[in-house]
Amino acid sequence: MSESKLTGAERAAILLRALGEHGAAEVLKHLAPKEVQMVGTTMATLQGITKEQVNEILQEFAGMMQEETAFGIGADDYIRGMLQNALGEDKASSLINRILSGSNTAGIEQLGWMDAHSIYQVVHSEHPQIIAIVLSFLESAQAAEVLSLFPEQVRTNILVRVATLGNVQPSALGELNEVLERQFSGNNTHLKASSVGGLKAAAGILNLLDSAIESDILAQIKETDAQLGQNIEDLMFVFDNLLEVDDRGIQFLLREVSSEILIIALKGATEALKQKIFKNMSKRAAEMLREDLESKGPVRLSEVEAAQKEVLAIARRLAEAGDISLGGGGDEYI
Repeated sequence: MSESKLTGAERAAILLRALGEHGAAEVLKHLAPKEVQMVGTTMATLQGITKEQVNEILQEFAGMMQEETAFGIGADDYIRGMLQNALGEDKASSLINRILSGSNTAGIEQLGWMDAHSIYQVVHSEHPQIIAIVLSFLESAQAAEVLSLFPEQVRTNILVRVATLGNVQPSALGELNEVLERQFSGNNTHLKASSVGGLKAAAGILNLLDSAIESDILAQIKETDAQLGQNIEDLMFVFDNLLEVDDRGIQFLLREVSSEILIIALKGATEALKQKIFKNMSKRAAEMLREDLESKGPVRLSEVEAAQKEVLAIARRLAEAGDISLGGGGDEYI
């Protein structure tokens, strides 16, 4: 494996290993929970790395640091460019706004380490606007899990608030910090307006909800605001959007999805998507999959939707790791 073919997670894992236990621990303190999990898993499974590759990565890192001599000059542009290159423009945008606005989100970041039920216990009795802000700061998968725990009658209200969030004013952020202070004894600091939530955040949460809950919430939103509902739906990445993934990405995805899940998921797929899948398999594997699909009896719609959600969850995980690129709703997911 050449240094140029290593993924970002693999390069980070090699660098952290080279830093030693204490140095790596100091770096990991500054990463988000998902990033810690990704890098930690990579560190645990990384094999076949040569001494030359380690030296190349260390030299590359040292070179990058040597180039950054004018600390404080153009810092905002540097941070913006760095995060966009690392995370993609869409994913980095809200993080950039929070960092550059100077808002205090230490309390909300603690929630990222908690399970969904614990987060629900922290916020379930708060005002829906506060809950929406909290969900907007969480990863989509975590936010979806928390939202699913709320009673059916309040889910739509919360998600609409997520979709329509923009610049959150200091008073709202102050209220959010007060909520978290009661739980974590956090400290309140000077607050500025911060951009969180929005249509993409709402679409990302809906994508990861159970299909029945997703459909119900979207239908309720469209009843009260058809345009808002359509705007959210346009940004959602659904199973048929896999048609927009390039052949290399499909091949990578197929290596991660079990045959049984794939068969059930394809029972509800369009013929075009089936053909794309077949095209990216070996001739023998494609023939076996066709035979399995033909011999598979009727499958409940709920099972098909669950299997498709599982495939999409794997696809998003691979996309977040930088292994594949997803496209949906006219925007690129990175």
